[in-house]
Amino acid sequence: MKPIHNISRASIAVASLALIATYFVPLWRIDLWAPQYPEGLVMKIWLSKLSGDVEIINGLNHYIGMAHIKEEMFPEFKILPYAVGFYIVFGLLTALLKNRKMLVSYFVLIVLAGVVALYDFWKWGYEYGHNLSDDAPIKVPGMAYQPPLIGYKELLNFGAYSMPDVGGWVFVALGVVVVMALIYEFYFSEKIFVKKTVIKPAILWAIIGLGTISQSCTQATEPIRYGKDACEFCKMTIVDKRYAAEIVTDKGKTFKFDDLSCMVKYMKINKLDESTLAFLVVNDYNAPGELIDVKTAVFLSSKDFRSPMRGDVAAFSPKSFATANKAEFAQAKMLTWKEVVAIF
Repeated sequence: MKPIHNISRASIAVASLALIATYFVPLWRIDLWAPQYPEGLVMKIWLSKLSGDVEIINGLNHYIGMAHIKEEMFPEFKILPYAVGFYIVFGLLTALLKNRKMLVSYFVLIVLAGVVALYDFWKWGYEYGHNLSDDAPIKVPGMAYQPPLIGYKELLNFGAYSMPDVGGWVFVALGVVVVMALIYEFYFSEKIFVKKTVIKPAILWAIIGLGTISQSCTQATEPIRYGKDACEFCKMTIVDKRYAAEIVTDKGKTFKFDDLSCMVKYMKINKLDESTLAFLVVNDYNAPGELIDVKTAVFLSSKDFRSPMRGDVAAFSPKSFATANKAEFAQAKMLTWKEVVAIF
């Protein structure tokens, strides 16, 4: 079997050594937000400890009967530092020995570690969110408080976010590097030729890397589940497809609203800077359920609209406004987005 190429060896060695950083930065984080905590609460999970607003979270969770979070409840903290050390050594040996079989084994071990880690986290979250004390001051029949495995979840009046922190992204980067090495070693180095010359490894790595980055950076709005999703501001169920709105932050967090007035008030209370938001969208009044960018929308204000929270402002895409029945909106006042923000 052919040895691993030098570009793959160097990349694997660097990525493996990068795991050393995980001893000094958190691996995972859980963020909580509620109206009474506009700046949010955070719990960070490291290789061998917890940090952040753990005691405040424990104080809140006491009221609904959840167990007290403490480091002693995580036996993984005694194992993880050694497990990461093993992955560093295995990666360096793979690069040193140039062995393709070891490269495949390294990939399998990384996938296995990811699956085991996610299952272990899910199992802890399930037990933590379902095994509630019978003496809890607040009881909601049938309610469980399992935090999300990855992404967002509503827990009573709290929004909970679970995502990798710096250390977690280091592991993701290692996995990407190993996958790229496998692709190059077993496909590109054998199959791709340009003018009868094999493409240089560095160019291939750049192509693969750029493709991976472009995929990982993609952000998008999230469909609103009418009749199920609740407004982030007023907590009413979002029903009307003509007035709903949505915010997507640069970190991919999504907030949904049943009325433009709710979205604007939420932005003001939480001091959200529009420049830091990936998407700021609202329903097209003439195409119910279709989300359009507030920066390109045409806004009309009229008490005749009777929106859910009586913001009474409707949005239109330029195309739908051009074909709208203008007589229906004869008494309405046209507004810019800045004027919409000002009136709420």
